[in-house]
Amino acid sequence: MHLILIFLVFCYFGFFCLSGGSSLLQFYIDDLVNARHWMTLEELGNLMAISQVTPGPIGVNLATFLGYTHGGFWGGLLATVGLL
Repeated sequence: MHLILIFLVFCYFGFFCLSGGSSLLQFYIDDLVNARHWMTLEELGNLMAISQVTPGPIGVNLATFLGYTHGGFWGGLLATVGLL
């Protein structure tokens, strides 16, 4: 169930992201930090910094890192596919 929830949450983010990955930051803060308590604001800031220095789109990198931290390999894969 946890992996399905990761996929559905990132599908929701993917439907409402109409511009770059940085526009998802407020969605991540509201939903993942404040509502679901999957991470702290400091952890989100660290993952945002990592996703900015790695090659590729920021939003996709951040989704992959978030999914991986909560669901391992399959969580990262489902979060990325859900966002796209």
